[in-house]
Amino acid sequence: MNPQKTESKENLQYNKMINTPVWKLISTLAVPTIISMLVTSIYNMADTYFVSQLGTEASAAVGIMFPVMSIIQACGFTLGMGSSSLISRKLGERKNEEASVIASSGFFTALVIGLIVALVGVCFTDKIMILVGSSQTILPFAVKYAFVIFLGAPFMCASFVMNNVLRSEGKATFSMIALTSGSILNLFLDPVFIFKLDLGIFGAAVATVICQIISFSILLYWFLRKKAICSLKIRYIFTKNKTAKEFSYWPVIFLIVSTGFPSLCRQGLSSISTILLNRTAVGYGDAAVAGMAIVTRVVMFIASVMIGIGQGFSPVSGYNFGAKRYDRVKEAFRFTIISSFILLTAFSAVIWMVAPELVRAIRNDPAVVAVGVVALRFQLCLMPSHSIIISTNMLMQSTGHVKKAAFLSCNRQGIFFIPTILILPTFMGILGVEIAQTVADFLSMIAAIPYFIWFFKKYDQKSLG
Repeated sequence: MNPQKTESKENLQYNKMINTPVWKLISTLAVPTIISMLVTSIYNMADTYFVSQLGTEASAAVGIMFPVMSIIQACGFTLGMGSSSLISRKLGERKNEEASVIASSGFFTALVIGLIVALVGVCFTDKIMILVGSSQTILPFAVKYAFVIFLGAPFMCASFVMNNVLRSEGKATFSMIALTSGSILNLFLDPVFIFKLDLGIFGAAVATVICQIISFSILLYWFLRKKAICSLKIRYIFTKNKTAKEFSYWPVIFLIVSTGFPSLCRQGLSSISTILLNRTAVGYGDAAVAGMAIVTRVVMFIASVMIGIGQGFSPVSGYNFGAKRYDRVKEAFRFTIISSFILLTAFSAVIWMVAPELVRAIRNDPAVVAVGVVALRFQLCLMPSHSIIISTNMLMQSTGHVKKAAFLSCNRQGIFFIPTILILPTFMGILGVEIAQTVADFLSMIAAIPYFIWFFKKYDQKSLG
């Protein structure tokens, strides 16, 4: 490729991220991400629906596997978000070779970690399922589902890294194509593998892994075809380069992991909290586990709007912070909170009204519906608060305030949720299970507010100076 042409493309991308009006830039980056997140969430709910046709135990098995998938995602998100935060700032500083070193280190490390997770998971599937809260009636379904999902761990972890690298460059459309292709295909493969081939819950897992491999392949294609600014080359791991003399493998990985630590906290605690939720809910029967699993999928669908906007905001924040355009960081943050609050409120209001029909459509079991509707409506009350919680978290992470971002990441499903899920059911029974996340969301929102006030007070002064 012509070096001058490459440099010209890089300059165009830099100027776009630094000079385009932030509302337009975030919208351009967020829309593809929101679409891909919504499609993925729709697939997750459809997957839950198809599996639910096999029975309440099968539906509960998907919920039991959720914390394990969160652990796999935690590995990918840590390396992916850590890499993307660093890359967006490096590109903002016009240090493109260092950005490629970071991208390559994150990608190949994710592949190795995914292989380790797959090996451990396949060897100890039944023990892991019992550990995360499976009852003996759910266990046969959970083991069949989990065994295959573990095989897809390397592709899932590495895809998270490539996905976030593309977003950090401001190329969310490429990421959208890969994710939506896999998710849409999965919608068609699920009924074929589950019912037509009569593979049951095992078939649902096979369809999921096949589509993960397809998404992985599309993402890798963009890099192999040099559609991205960053390159994925294994030589970057083993050799120092001219412009990044200190960028050998271990220092880079330490930097990626420390920067991505908030994501590790967020996803890791999500896994722990879901395990506690499952272990608490199973005391009220398999229907309670199935009902909470359905609520988790529905809430993920709404939250994907916020995550999509946030991931549109993150590279804009990182680029402009690296370029010392603090005024644009503030403007971007304000737009992100306002737009996401409006959208989350609208989505929550609609789903509140159709909550009984929605839960019943996924699993028509009166006991499941009774638990699911109450829990869902409580969580919908605080969904708009995610605009503050997630935006503030991404602001801190994208600008390199790792300790503050880590604390904020620990709040919603850790510092506040774990005590509530352990204490409230003791006094309130199943209602305590249903409202635990709502209480944690409220406390997390209150905790986030002082952080963004501190941030802009500090950098407003730097702008004036």
